[in-house]
Amino acid sequence: MPVSGREVSLAIQKTLATATARSCGYGTAPTASSTPTGATIPYSVLYPLGVTTSGPPYGDGDADARVLVQVTSVASTAEQVEWMADKVRTALLARLSGTYVNAITITGYIVIDRELDKEEGMSVSGGVYSYVQRYVLTVTTLGS
Repeated sequence: MPVSGREVSLAIQKTLATATARSCGYGTAPTASSTPTGATIPYSVLYPLGVTTSGPPYGDGDADARVLVQVTSVASTAEQVEWMADKVRTALLARLSGTYVNAITITGYIVIDRELDKEEGMSVSGGVYSYVQRYVLTVTTLGS
């Protein structure tokens, strides 16, 4: 069974909103009804950048995938956007005794690895600050 990029993205979005206690949009800014903080800044936006089938541990060519996502933190000051980027990085990468602190739960799949792929850092345009980070998740189907 191939890995569903959409399902992985939705799970990451949920984890980011829960772990950062700030709203996370999916390809666009969060709306006023987004949880937990609506469109109030700071917030993050998740951009799916693709799924690459990476190879089988047990002969199923569709079992494993490399999922690339971009998370852009948005804020009104440099300090605030860096704070939000730190919260995102912690949400996705923090470990305690070798186990990720924040689970990314996806029905039928398991995230077996996460890494920061690229950190483009901060930029400002029209008084809005953004901070771009790219992450790679390695995902496999349960039972593979």
